Amino acid sequence: MKTRMRKLQIEEMGRLTVEEFKESEKFPFVIVLDNIRSLANIGSFFRTADAFRAQKIILCGYTQSPPHREITRSAIGAELSVDWEKNDSAEDAVKLLKAQGYEVWCVEQAEGSVMLQNFAPNMEKPCAFVFGNEVEGVADNVIAAADGCLEIPQFGTKHSFNVSVSAGIVLWEFVSKKIT
Repeated sequence: MKTRMRKLQIEEMGRLTVEEFKESEKFPFVIVLDNIRSLANIGSFFRTADAFRAQKIILCGYTQSPPHREITRSAIGAELSVDWEKNDSAEDAVKLLKAQGYEVWCVEQAEGSVMLQNFAPNMEKPCAFVFGNEVEGVADNVIAAADGCLEIPQFGTKHSFNVSVSAGIVLWEFVSKKIT
């Protein structure tokens, strides 16, 4: 017998206010965006960062920062809850994060990459995940500065996901390991 289901109303979801989110404990990871050109993708990153309680997003290179109408359109307000900072260089951001004790992973198809299902983050260290430009990917100098690359398995004819879709997949994989 099928259990009766109904969609929850917004009031039933127990969502945090922006103030409660700001004060809440975050999962130990940051997101680094390396020259993301699409404002819709940037907004999607904010929304995903909010959903998974990221510590912050670091917007690098020509990645646009809030406030911007097109970012807000896809972030639907998450740009107000998630902390962010701007850095001219993703390579500099990676070096700084490593100096602060982060394990830094680029999400990229590369020689020696770790397939996502085999990813075993160091539970003693926070992580940073670098996502690259929609066409060029993560820059080579950024990959060289990082601890490694994570690759999402794919089984179709295309060789890539939309960058913000990749974020949802990778960040859920990380957070799911932290909550179990």
